This record gives sequence, structure tokens and C-alpha cells, in this order.
Amino acid sequence: MSDISGATGDVVWQSSPPGSIYDYIRVASFSIGPDGLVEQWSRRAEELFGVPAREAVGMDPVEAFLPPELRGRSHGRVAEILDGKEWTGTVPFRLPDQDGAHGLAELYVMPSETASGERAAVCIVVDVKVLRHIEADLASSQAIFGQSPFGFLLFGTDLTVQRVNSRFAAIFGDGVKAHRGRTVHDYLARSEADRMTAALKRVLETGEPVTDLQLAGSPPGASERRQWSLNLYRVNSGSGRPIGVAGLGTDVTRRHVQAREAASARRNLALLNEAGARIGNSLDLETTARELLDVAVPGFCDLASVDLYQGLLEGDESTKGSADGSAELRRVAFASAVSDIPLPRTEDAPTLGAVHRYAFHSPCAGALRTGKVQSVPGADGSPVRSTLAVPMVAHDTVVGLAQFSRTKGSEPFGERDRALAVELAARAAVCIDNARLYRREHERALILQRSLLPPGDPEAAGLDIACRYLPGNTATEVGGDWFDVIELPGHRTALVVGDVMGHGLRAAVAMGELRTAVRTLALLDLEPAEVLEALDEIARGLGTPSGTQQASRAAHKSREADLSEVYLATAVYAVYDPVTRRCTFANAGHLPPVLVEPGQEALLLDVPPGMPLGVGGEPFEEVEVEIPEGALLALYTDGLVESRDQPLDEGLRAFRGALTHSERPLEDVCDHVLTTLDTGHGEDDIALLMARIQGLPAGSVGDWRLPREPRSVGRARELARAQLVSWDLDDLVDTTELLVSELVTNALRYGEGEIRLRLLLDRTLVCEVWDAGLVQPRRRRARDTDEGGRGLQLVGMLSAAWGSRRTPRGKTVWFELALPDGAPAAELSVEQLLSMF
Repeated sequence: MSDISGATGDVVWQSSPPGSIYDYIRVASFSIGPDGLVEQWSRRAEELFGVPAREAVGMDPVEAFLPPELRGRSHGRVAEILDGKEWTGTVPFRLPDQDGAHGLAELYVMPSETASGERAAVCIVVDVKVLRHIEADLASSQAIFGQSPFGFLLFGTDLTVQRVNSRFAAIFGDGVKAHRGRTVHDYLARSEADRMTAALKRVLETGEPVTDLQLAGSPPGASERRQWSLNLYRVNSGSGRPIGVAGLGTDVTRRHVQAREAASARRNLALLNEAGARIGNSLDLETTARELLDVAVPGFCDLASVDLYQGLLEGDESTKGSADGSAELRRVAFASAVSDIPLPRTEDAPTLGAVHRYAFHSPCAGALRTGKVQSVPGADGSPVRSTLAVPMVAHDTVVGLAQFSRTKGSEPFGERDRALAVELAARAAVCIDNARLYRREHERALILQRSLLPPGDPEAAGLDIACRYLPGNTATEVGGDWFDVIELPGHRTALVVGDVMGHGLRAAVAMGELRTAVRTLALLDLEPAEVLEALDEIARGLGTPSGTQQASRAAHKSREADLSEVYLATAVYAVYDPVTRRCTFANAGHLPPVLVEPGQEALLLDVPPGMPLGVGGEPFEEVEVEIPEGALLALYTDGLVESRDQPLDEGLRAFRGALTHSERPLEDVCDHVLTTLDTGHGEDDIALLMARIQGLPAGSVGDWRLPREPRSVGRARELARAQLVSWDLDDLVDTTELLVSELVTNALRYGEGEIRLRLLLDRTLVCEVWDAGLVQPRRRRARDTDEGGRGLQLVGMLSAAWGSRRTPRGKTVWFELALPDGAPAAELSVEQLLSMF
């Protein structure tokens, strides 16, 4: 039975299930009458001694529970009890159902009187073994509770504190007893207290423990916020009745700090790893800046921006004011993870794309000036909590400023964050500086490449020419593709297309050197195969390291190997003669030319491919092809027909298909080819040179053969005069007669075999004198006493150009005259005439 105070304060008696301390220690009782015999025997006595009440009542108590060997001395004790003396002691007793086994009981005998005044006694018996267990449990509980280094507290069933240990009291103040009756709201903020109250109720109701309940708060008088881990479990009585909830708390603040630092370190490493993978994939400065912000927002900060020096973006190598941070900057990138928060616009927050300057004494200018990070606190009323202004430094040069901001509600920047911000900005700065250096090299290479390409509308006798050049994108750099149209003597034209293997400035330089060499060799009027052989020697010379010191060559072995690879090239060289309409081809590892005859499908000319220039060791072959009037000839580089997504065979087939039915104007045909084929891949440069064959009309050619005799000189003058008159070139008759006379005379004097005279009329007048001699004429200054030797000097003075070339059967000496434009012909000055003497 237990009493519970009601609402009115009255004592209420009610029955309750077993579970009191008396049940736990198993207290037994019996009474002894005046006759010394058992008068009453409780049920607990039946259980303890194994003697039922019907047998025990009326028995001598000594015989009821003592072993036979101990009964003699005990009879005296019973007599003392009935004499009115209290007695307490331990007595052995016979354990029920265990033969020969004894237990030990603590016996408390209290004298009493019957209604008639006779002496009797009430006896209380407790098993000593149970008492010793209780004492041990209490001692151990007290040791654990009082000496535990962890905070320990016990809540009652009403969720008020029943007991705390000294460790808990030391943390939350006051003495141990002062905490009795308090609730969790006395220790924690409301939200945390509500969480713990709910956990206490759940444990008390279900009996299921709660482990590692994370709580945060600040002990009284402390400003630092602490973290605790709390384990809760229900406490039951010996009979299993819930009597409260025990809590064991551990301060895990340091563990949380370490875990937070470890998580921050892992996050920073992940960000650096991501930065290495995502920053610098483009050679564009603004794209690189955006890549930095893609990594930083929102993984590192909530807002970020990048400003680069305006001079840097414009290609200025030395930006004025960059040393003191006063130079103009342009905001090239901005990113926000809090776009729904309106940010105030100030002079220090320019819009994207705006060109601006930071005030000299502002933190941002200080960061640019010193090259060190500056912390900028958020302004009043601004959602920004703090900002890191980080200079972007590459190779000891500041290229711009990155700003990382965190809004209110985010953690403030720490030292680890500052270091990470510097690393992120430095990585982006190096990529931006590399992009700047690349852009500078790319622009220089581009200027060099463009300067070496022929003009947009090259002209040639007997040819209608159209050309296109498409550079690759910035990622593929400047290529080594080139083409050229070279006018040769006799109104012939050399067409050349080449491709230096490699990219960049060195490829452009190699292309320029080879193109210059081609022009020089072409003007020597060498055969196409001879031109390529000479080019091959030049290419190998370009790729061969200079210098004679063996040690120097060994030190630069790898670099020289790279140079030799750059100077490998392919080329196709063709010479077209408009008089015969024949074209001679030679190929050095290049793709074959394409020919489209009128009304026919396009076909690849069977020109032996040969080895690329710079390889050496193999001769080049020539192929001569007669091309009909109106046919189309196309020379090109591999970028037109080959890409990562288009195999070469498919590209050639598509190219030939685009050239079929090419009766349209040549410019339109070029545009049709470029729009039909896959020319937007940007993987390589594209060069396309197309020529439609027209040939010189028969009426524009005068061709005669003269015997090897003196009168042929006069005959040559007559033929030349008559031809010029028929062409209405009377103004050129006298000069032409004089110069023809000189060349024919030289052929008679120094040449061999039959003499051939040929006049060609196109955009200029060309006169050629052929003979079988191999000795090339050489212009020299005649001495005062010489009667001859001034003919070639006269030819050089009166003609626009002159020269000689070898032919399969001798040589040809030629001169060229400009067609009259209506102005009076220029006469030789006195100084020019005297220079011949």
C-alpha cells in the first residue's frame, strides 16, 4: 500500500502491486505467544523457511527454522525474549529443498503483550545475503554516480531532476542538492529543451533508450556554445516498476570542432580538386573567370565576382596604374547563390561588364596594391556578412581581383578559408595569365600568317582564280596551312598549297619560311619536282639545330626534336601554261588535286604522293596533264575534308560531290563547297585554291621559228612589228623591235641550234627567244673600250622585267613590257644612257 496526495491534500489509501523495497529485500515476519510457541506465521516466512503456516503454528520457533545441531543454544534465546528483552542478531536457518545447506538471516525480536497482559514477541526476519547484495549495489551506485567524470542526472517520473552528480553541478553551477526539482528548461534554450523533454517522455513510456542525443547550449556565465551528447535510459525498481529516467551527458564540443575542421578540410580538398578539373579548360580570359566562380559558388561562398585589368583584356602588356591598384578594371564574371536577396548597388559593386576603378584607400585597391587578401565586413543593412578581396597573382603579377562573399546565416570566413580563397584565385590567375600569353602569341602568329597569305583576289594569265582561308578556333591555335599564286615568265602561273605539321607561332614561322622559299625557287623557273626537292632540303635545314658544339646539341636534344617535327610539311606544286593549256604537278605527301572537266564528275588526279617535305631521301615525280577549256582545278588542305567526325574518304567523296556541276561563277562554287562540307569543326585550318582554265586565245600568241643565220635578226624585227600592229600596240613597236633584235643577236652569237621567237599578249606583252644553248645570259657592266656587252643592260632599262630560264632543250630569254595606258612612253634619261659606259 502507498499513499498519494490528492488535489485536496487528503491521504488516500489504495492497493498497489508488489514493488516496494520490502518486496525486494523479502522481509518475513512471525509472532511468538506466551507459551513460547509460534502463534502467527506469514507467507513470506513460508517462502523463506520452507515451512507452511499450518505446520509452523504451534511449533517451537527454534525447531521451525533452525538446523538440529544449533537448536540447543537457541532455546535459551527464546526464553530471554519472553522475559521482555529486545534482541537483534544473525541466526542460521535451514534452506528449503536444499539438504544440508544453511542460510543466514538477520532476526529482530520485539517484545509484546497479549490482551491479558502476558508477554509475547513479534519477530522480523531478513535474508542476510539479500541485504549484502543491496549494500553492494548501493555502494557501487554511489561510487559510479558520485565519482563519474561525466555529467549524471536522474529524472523522476514527473520529469523533474531528482539527483545530479558533482560533475554535472560543476558545469551548471550551484550545489548538488540545489538542482533537485529543476527541469530541462532550466538548463537549455527552449528549442533544445523541448527536444530533450520529448526524448524523456518517449524513454519513460516505451523503455527504449536514446543514445547520442545531440544538444547545444551555454552553461551559466559562459559565452561559448557547447555541444553535449546525452544517453537516456529508463530506471526500474527491483520488481520492474519505472521510477524515472537516468541521463549520462558527455561534452563533445571538441569532437564537434574537430569534426567540423575535418569536414572543412575535406570540403576544401574537394574544392581544390574540382578547381583543378574545371578551371583553365578554356584559353578565353572571361571563360576562365566564370569557371572560377562555378567552383566557388555555392561550395565556398554565396556571392563572388572577378575583375580583370582592362589593359590586360585589351592586350596591353604594361597596364598603367596596375602597380598601385588604380588602373581600370572590368567586371568579367559574377555569380550568386542568393539571387532572391536584393543586393544594394554601390560604387564598389559594379554591374557585369562595367569598367571601373576602386577608390585608392578602399580594401579592394589595397588588395590590388599589396597583393594580399583583405577582409571586408558587410555594411549595415546589407545581407552580406563578410567579403574576402583576393588579388589574382600569377608569376608575381597581379592580373585582377576576385571577391568572395558570405551572407548572414553562413559561417564567417576563417584562416583556412582565406588560404583556400588565395589558392583558388591563384589557380585561376595562372590560367588567365597563360591564356593572355597564348592570346599574345596567337595574335602575333595570326598577324604573321595573314601577312604571308596572298591577296584576296590573285590574278593570273589564262586562269580565273578564287581562294578561301578559314583559320581554326583559338583552341587549335594558328595552323601552318598556306596557298600561293605565283606569276612566272611567259604568262605561266605556279599554284601551290601546303600544310606545315603543327600549330602555333613556330608553325606560322615555318610556313612563312617555306612560302618565301617557294616564291624564290619559282622565280628561278625550276621544274615542279626541282622546286620540291629544293624545298625538302630547306625544310630539313630548318629542322636541323644550329651550332657546332656537341654539348649544346645534347642539352637541347628534346627541344630540337620538337623543332624538326614542326618543320615537317606537305605541299603540292603545279605550273600552268596558258598557251598549251598543260599543267605540270609535283606532290610532297599532300592530298591529290581535284579536276572537274566540263560536263563530267569531279575526279582525283593521279599524282604520285611523294614524301613530306623535311623527310628527305626520296625523289619527287612530275605528272603533266592537259586540261580542257573551262575545266576546274582545286587544290586544298586536309582540314577541308577530314575531321574527328568525318573520315578522310568520306570527306573526299563529299568534296567531289560538291564540285560536280560547277558551271556557276567560281566565287559561288567556293562558297557552295564551304557551306556543303563540315568546315565548322575548328580542328584545323582550311585552305582552298580553285582555278578555272581559260587559256590564251590563239590570236594572242605569235610563234615563229628562225634559222640560225644573221638575216634572222631583221626577220625577227619584221615579225614583231607586224604582230604588234595587228594587236594595236603601235606604241610598243620601236621598243619591242630594239629588244627583240638584241635577244636574237645574242642567241646567234652565244646560243646553239634553231631560234624560236614567241610573243604573248595578256595583261602585259611578253617576248621570248628560245635556243638550244645551255649557257645562261648574265648581265655585266661593259668597259669603256668594249664595243659590245651593253645589250642586256639596255633590255633591263627598257623592259618592265626580263630574265632567262632553262628548257628541256636549251634555254629561253624573255622580257616583259607593260601595255600602253595612253600616257606618253618614258624615255631613257642621260644618266641611264651614261650608266652603260
